[in-house]
Amino acid sequence: MASSDPQPKTVDRLRADIDRGLTGEKVPGSDPAAAPMGTDAEAGGAAPTRSEIDLEARSRPAPASPTPQRSRGWLWVAGVLVLLLLVVAVSAS
Repeated sequence: MASSDPQPKTVDRLRADIDRGLTGEKVPGSDPAAAPMGTDAEAGGAAPTRSEIDLEARSRPAPASPTPQRSRGWLWVAGVLVLLLLVVAVSAS
């Protein structure tokens, strides 16, 4: 099965994709791990095979949208403040 991905999947690349938020599992950010993905297998003398890495990569959820939706909560706060200012101005006159 040929992949359209120019770089082959490796455990390090898969972990980097997760840290960048490309797999849809978390928001982008560094996530230091006590034992990074693949370390246990490599330490035991059985590094993950190409098929195991591919299976892990395919089992990830679909990536989230690249641009998160902005919250419009500030618009409600601004509207309430304007309304309060109008009420104060009308009651003061």
